[in-house]
Amino acid sequence: MNVPFLDLKAQHDPIRDEVHAALEQVIEQNAFAGGPYVEAFEQEFARYCHTADAIGVGSGTEAIWLALLALGIGPGDEVITVPNTFIATAEAISFTGAKPVFVDVSEETYNMDPRFLEEAITSRTRAIVPVHLYGQTADMSSILEIASARKIPVVEDAAQAHGATCDGRPAGSMGVAGCFSFYPGKNLGAWGEAGAVVTDDSKLAETVRKLRDHGQPTKSLHDVVGWNSRMDGMQGAVLRVKLARLDDGNRARGSVASRYSEAFAARPEIGAPMNASDAGHVYHLYVVRVQDRDRAQKALTSQGVGCGIHYPVPVHLQPAYRELGHPEGSFPVAERCAQEILSLPMYPELREEQVDYVVGQLLAAINAEENETMTAR
Repeated sequence: MNVPFLDLKAQHDPIRDEVHAALEQVIEQNAFAGGPYVEAFEQEFARYCHTADAIGVGSGTEAIWLALLALGIGPGDEVITVPNTFIATAEAISFTGAKPVFVDVSEETYNMDPRFLEEAITSRTRAIVPVHLYGQTADMSSILEIASARKIPVVEDAAQAHGATCDGRPAGSMGVAGCFSFYPGKNLGAWGEAGAVVTDDSKLAETVRKLRDHGQPTKSLHDVVGWNSRMDGMQGAVLRVKLARLDDGNRARGSVASRYSEAFAARPEIGAPMNASDAGHVYHLYVVRVQDRDRAQKALTSQGVGCGIHYPVPVHLQPAYRELGHPEGSFPVAERCAQEILSLPMYPELREEQVDYVVGQLLAAINAEENETMTAR
């Protein structure tokens, strides 16, 4: 049996006609750059996130970048985030001219550990960017308490957390802004690149709108130096169709995750994801930890099981960030996780027999490793 890591065809085939009809409307109205379909999606996504505004942009990376720029962050400033994330989080900070400052993560959730946050704050700290990794929110109550006491804005990197919650509050709605990616493989994915900033701060929303459109509040009047980061109309139309199905998809992901976790419950050598008691996990990824990760991945691949590693090299050890001067051992939890994590197939359309096959192949790989170890002794 072949089980792909991600199957977008299975997701898109049932909605193909509806999406094509929506795209035909965009073509009929020639509403390609921004326009009514983006505006309609913005209104619907803001309601979904329980925020006053949503501003569609070109990507999740640009969402973080523009949100930070709108807060006035620039050269000489510091922005705190985590090292076990896709490099886009740090890139967005760097492109404001600010310096990324990393703190280590929780061994259980892989999200920012608030215990390390206070010691990382300096007089130059201008924002904190927790990452809601793999579909589970960071410990926002603790992070917001620390940030609020020091009047530091919190910008949520919610690129992997569409529909996730913390204490009943939607991801993206807790900080001054929430930043989403709609890359095709996300829980809510476009048919191309797109992103959004959500916020209750009307001034920040107005500034992000200007920045995404060359700094112009009205045509041909440019208040600030901006950028071309408009969401295109076709992506807005696709996202409206898919937003209506997001909750159902997240529930299906939860069912797949439960089947995995039940199968691994009696196997302590497989570290299944921990769902924090205050968090509603939407399982963008289902990530386990195993000691000989590379061997397990090779065994799964040989049996037709697609899997991935998110992320094998923490940002502070990437060549692009060598100048920050963080040697190996600087963030031991993030580094240890990077050596052990393995992402198994996860998408709403996974069938039970596919999940069971993945489970069987991973258990077989672990058993084979244990048998060889015993023989060697």
